[in-house]
Amino acid sequence: MFPRLFTIGDTVTLHTYGLMMASALLVGIFLASRFARRAGLDPGMVWNLGVYMALAGLLGSKILLVLSVWRSSTGNLREFFSLNTLFAGGVWYGGLLLAITVCGFYAWRNRVSFAALGDVYSPGVAGGYALGRLGCFAAGCCWGKPLEAAWAVTFTDPYSARVVGVPLGVPLHPTQLYSSAASALIFLLLVLLWRRRRFNGEIFAAYMMLYAVARFAIEFYRGDPRGDYYFNGALSQAQTICIALFVVAGLFGFYQWRHGAAPAHAESS
Repeated sequence: MFPRLFTIGDTVTLHTYGLMMASALLVGIFLASRFARRAGLDPGMVWNLGVYMALAGLLGSKILLVLSVWRSSTGNLREFFSLNTLFAGGVWYGGLLLAITVCGFYAWRNRVSFAALGDVYSPGVAGGYALGRLGCFAAGCCWGKPLEAAWAVTFTDPYSARVVGVPLGVPLHPTQLYSSAASALIFLLLVLLWRRRRFNGEIFAAYMMLYAVARFAIEFYRGDPRGDYYFNGALSQAQTICIALFVVAGLFGFYQWRHGAAPAHAESS
C-alpha cells in the first residue's frame, strides 16, 4: 500500500492512483492507435477520439459515483461533499457507458464503423484497466472482504483510511489484484483473437462479455460500499449491470455474425 509517491509541504501531493490512472489512459489510447491499421482506420483519428473518450470516461465515472453516494447518503450533504467522494476514482461502469456513447455518436456523425472502433479500443481498455487497478491497490480503494489466507492483504496507512475509507489492520481479499490479473488475461485473449477476427465487432463483443463475467465473479469478494443492491440484496449494482452487459454484448456479437456483418479488414503490412 503506497497511496502517495511524494508530498511537498502541505499543498502538493502526487498520488500513486492518479499516476497509474494517467498511465492507464495513455497506454490504452496508444494500443488503440496501434490496432487501428488492422481495422483499416486512421491511427490519428483513433488517438484523438480516444482522448475524448478518456475525458468522457472520467466524467461518467464521477457522475455515477455522485449519484450512488447521493442515494446511499440519505440526503446527508456532509457525506456527499466528503473527501471520500471528492478523491474517489469513480464508478467504472459510468465511465465505460459514457465513453461508449461518445464513440457511438462519433461513429454516427462521421460515418465510421462503430463495430470496428469497438474492436480497436477494446484491447487498450483491458490493458489500461489492468494498470488502473494497480493504482486502486496502492490507494486502498475497492477493497475486499475479510479473509484468513496466505494471500490476504492488510492495509495500514491512516491516510488511505481517511481518504477512501479502507479498514486498517484487517486481512482482506486483494480484489484490486484479482481485477488487474483478470483484465491482463482478457487483454492477452483479445490480442490472440485479433489474429482470427472474422467480422467487425467481434473483439468488442468478446471484451464486453469477458469483462462482465470477471467483474460479476469478483464482486462477490468486494467489501467496499458500491451503491445499490437488487433482488433482495443478492446482487450489487455492478453485478446487475454485468448481466445486462453480457446479454447485450452477446446479442450484438451474434447479430453481427448471423447477419453477415462486414468482414474485418486484413492486416496492413
